[in-house]
Amino acid sequence: MLSRRNLFVGAAAVSAASVSRVALAAIPEAVQQTSPDTAPPLIPNSGRPYNPVVTLNGWTCPWRMKDGVKEFHLVAEPVVREMAPGFKAHLWGYNGQSPGPTIEVVEGDRVRIYVTNRLPEHTSVHWHGQRLPNGMDGVSGLTQPSIKPGQTFVYEFVARRPGTFMYHPHADEMTQMAMGMMGFWVTHPKTRHPLISEVQRDFCFLLSSYDIDPGSYTPKIMTMTDFNLWSWNSRIFPGIDSLNVRHGDRVRLRVGNLTMTNHPIHLHGHEFEVTGTDGGPVPKSARWPEVTTDIAVGQMRQMEFIADEEGDWAFHCHKSHHTMNAMGHDVETLIGVDHTGLASKITRLIPDYMAMGERGMADMGEMEMPLPDNTAPMMAGQGPYGGLEMGGMFSVLKVRKQQKAGDYSDPGWYAAQAPKGTVAAPVPGAAAPAARQAPAPAAAPGMKPHKPGMHQQMHPQMHQQHKPGAAAATEVKVRKPSKHEGH
Repeated sequence: MLSRRNLFVGAAAVSAASVSRVALAAIPEAVQQTSPDTAPPLIPNSGRPYNPVVTLNGWTCPWRMKDGVKEFHLVAEPVVREMAPGFKAHLWGYNGQSPGPTIEVVEGDRVRIYVTNRLPEHTSVHWHGQRLPNGMDGVSGLTQPSIKPGQTFVYEFVARRPGTFMYHPHADEMTQMAMGMMGFWVTHPKTRHPLISEVQRDFCFLLSSYDIDPGSYTPKIMTMTDFNLWSWNSRIFPGIDSLNVRHGDRVRLRVGNLTMTNHPIHLHGHEFEVTGTDGGPVPKSARWPEVTTDIAVGQMRQMEFIADEEGDWAFHCHKSHHTMNAMGHDVETLIGVDHTGLASKITRLIPDYMAMGERGMADMGEMEMPLPDNTAPMMAGQGPYGGLEMGGMFSVLKVRKQQKAGDYSDPGWYAAQAPKGTVAAPVPGAAAPAARQAPAPAAAPGMKPHKPGMHQQMHPQMHQQHKPGAAAATEVKVRKPSKHEGH
């Protein structure tokens, strides 16, 4: 729910560039957001018109027009972010949320952004990918003095080119970005652009990662690679909203990566093209159809496709450990290990004991085991046919013919209306035994046995299964894997 509050600031500081006294005379109100739900698109009521984006589990920052300048107010502050139902994290962000609100402007807009620091340390804001005066680039110590606690700085520049961008601190980055300080920025074209298509649905979100122990609330800021929570807009599945679109819509997906590793983002049921980066639109001659695109650290990618296949389509990072939540990294692999005798003995001492990972990790999604006070199941989410066994960077693209233009509400599961014969189903009856290779025939009477060749003499183990009367067999060896580290 949006609310407004007045911010009384003792003094306003200028970030290394001239801003008029009129601009400093009245700082606009800072709009706050406390809900983690996806807000509807913010239709512009002033300035140049544009087709607004929808921020997944986020919102767009309102602005005011003053003397032809579009003014925003960001407040850097500690926030509480619900990452999934029942699981909250103590993060840092902007205007009550992490990530902060999406800033939407139009090519050619003069933009003025006030930044108030309510963190316990200094900060700054870097406008990632923007062409602007050097003193507005937001790098503490290099292009401006840092914004100290209690200060308000103002940034002012012209949005010179359309595209997909983001904002984040360039001060104590290891701490502040690890704590969730980031936000999306979209600059819409002011007129029809030969390389930018008009779309009916335009979604955006940022990739982020955290290391939060089950039962705790605050991320570890010294983690380099072994994160346990991989999120979209600081949300993890099943807390990530679905992307609801109308059949036949042209859909744009804008994704930015502020984690510590790359992410191959994969869409089921459709092919897309990468149509833009934070460097600008991609020439049409350089585009090709894809179903997965890798997004490296610090990169923005803009993908577009026609939603011409009805259904509920998975949309996720293709690194399997990025589609699971906390509690999974230290679970040993026990596939093929029989716990029957041991489990019964332990159960006498520990009634709630259960062996995990004996048949695979799906067991953990089925077990209704008690969790620490503040965490999320490692694999969760229910679909129309059972457990989805997913977490982390996962959502669902829902394509429906009856979805109205501009309607972003959840249409429910497609299973209820799937045409007969279009859903995979079990085959009745028992499965036939698998065909096996027959043993080699014995030598006929009077025939000399075949003399092994040089290759067989050197590699007898490779030819063992071909001996007369020998049954084909595969030896399965079990080894204990090393601890999972380093995504």
